[in-house]
Amino acid sequence: MYIWERSNWPDLTWDSERLAALLGHVSREQGRLLGRMQDLGFELRREAQLSTLTEDVVRSSEIEGEKLDSDQVRSSIARRLGMDVGGLVAVDRDVEGVVQMMLDATINYSQPLTADRLFGWHAALFPTGRSGLHKITVGDWRTDSTGPMQVVSGPIGRQKVHYEAPPNARVRKEMERFLSWFEAPGDTDSLFVAALAHLWFVTIHPFDDGNGRIARAIADMALARSEGSPQRFYSMSAQIRRERNDYYTTLERTQKGGLDVTSWQEWFLACLRRAIEGSQDTLSSVLQKARFWERFAQQSLNKRQVKVLNNLLDGFEGKLTTSKWAKLTKSSQDTAYRDITDLVDRGALRKDAGGGRSTSYSLVVDISK
Repeated sequence: MYIWERSNWPDLTWDSERLAALLGHVSREQGRLLGRMQDLGFELRREAQLSTLTEDVVRSSEIEGEKLDSDQVRSSIARRLGMDVGGLVAVDRDVEGVVQMMLDATINYSQPLTADRLFGWHAALFPTGRSGLHKITVGDWRTDSTGPMQVVSGPIGRQKVHYEAPPNARVRKEMERFLSWFEAPGDTDSLFVAALAHLWFVTIHPFDDGNGRIARAIADMALARSEGSPQRFYSMSAQIRRERNDYYTTLERTQKGGLDVTSWQEWFLACLRRAIEGSQDTLSSVLQKARFWERFAQQSLNKRQVKVLNNLLDGFEGKLTTSKWAKLTKSSQDTAYRDITDLVDRGALRKDAGGGRSTSYSLVVDISK
C-alpha cells in the first residue's frame, strides 16, 4: 500500500519532539548564514547568489540524469539578474526554461503558487513538448494515456517498480488540496513546510515528466519564504545530488509507509543542515574572487584576459594551455601566448612545471605563495 492509499491521506504527521533539536540547529545555522551574507555587501551577495543558483540548476537536473552546460546556466541566470559578468555564452532553450522556473520560484517566492503557475513552469521545462524522443502532455496534468504513472528502474522487460502515483482521475483534486495547504499551512514551522511540500508534490506526481525538478523548486520557494529573501546562498539540490542514493531510498520508504513521516522530515532537515554548512565553499570562492580582482582593479586587462581569468576563478576544468586560451577567446595561438605571458608578468598566472607542447598555466590566487 502506498501512502496516498491510506484512508486519512494526506493528514501526515511527525514527531515534533524527536525533531526539535535538529530543527533548532538548522534554524540557527540558516540565520547565521544570512547574517554573514548581509555583511558581504551587495555586489558580493549577488556573486554568491549567481554561484549558488548556477549550481542549484545544474545539480537538480543531474539528479534526473540530465547534464546541463554550466556556462550556459550561469549566463542565463546572469542575464536575467541583470549582472554584468564576463564570459557570457549563447543559451539553449531547455537551459533557459529550467533557469526561468527556478528564478520565478525563488525571486517571486511571495506570489501564490497556483495550478497555472505550475503549468508555466512545466511548459518552460519542456519547450518542444517532448521528453527526449517521447511526446508528453505539457502545461497540464498528466492523462496516464500510456498506463499508470510509475517510477521504474532497470532494463526494459526486467524493470523494477519503485513507486506508482495516484491515478490521473485523482490528480486535479489532489493538487487543489496541496496548493490550498501550501498557501495556508497554519502554524507549521516553515522548514517542516519545505520538507512536506517536496514529499507531498512528488507523491502526487502530477506531470508526465519533470516532477522531481518542480518538487525541488517548490521546496526552494518554501525556504525562500522562510527566510523572507529572494537570494539563495545554499543549494539543497546540490546536496541532494551528493546524497542521491539516500534521497531515493528515504523517499521510496516514506511513500510505501504510513502517514507518520518523521523519518522523511529528519532526513530533509539533516540534508538542509549539510547544504547550509556546504555554503561555506561558495562564500570562500566569492571572497577569493573579490580579493583577486582587487589586486588588478587599477590594471588595464583586455576582454580576452578578463574572460579567461573569470573562467579560472569559476572553476575552469583541466589545465590552461595556449590552445585552450585560443579556443576560449577565438584568437590565434600567438595572441593567446602574448595574453598569457602578459598575465604571468603581472603575477596573475604562473607557469606549471614541465614545458614544450604540454606547457600549462595556473591562477595565482594567493600572492603569498
